[in-house]
Amino acid sequence: MRHCSVQVRGLLTRDELDRYNALMEVGSFLESQNRYDLAYTVQKEVDLLIQPAIERLKDKGRERDRATQEYLEAKRLGLDEEDEEDDH
Repeated sequence: MRHCSVQVRGLLTRDELDRYNALMEVGSFLESQNRYDLAYTVQKEVDLLIQPAIERLKDKGRERDRATQEYLEAKRLGLDEEDEEDDH
């Protein structure tokens, strides 16, 4: 069974995390019994379960990028204003 990243796990809700842990336990048991055909199905369920958390992670990244862009724009405007004041 493939685990998701720590970042994604950190964004799972309590219910999602409980279900994730249960599915991983079932999948690991199935693998120990050499039932890879069934473990594959469980892995697909895990992949579906973590999709909302992946989207939340992407949203956080976009928000951070937007904040960085706003900061850099404000800094650039601040420098432009200082240059204009130096000219006078």
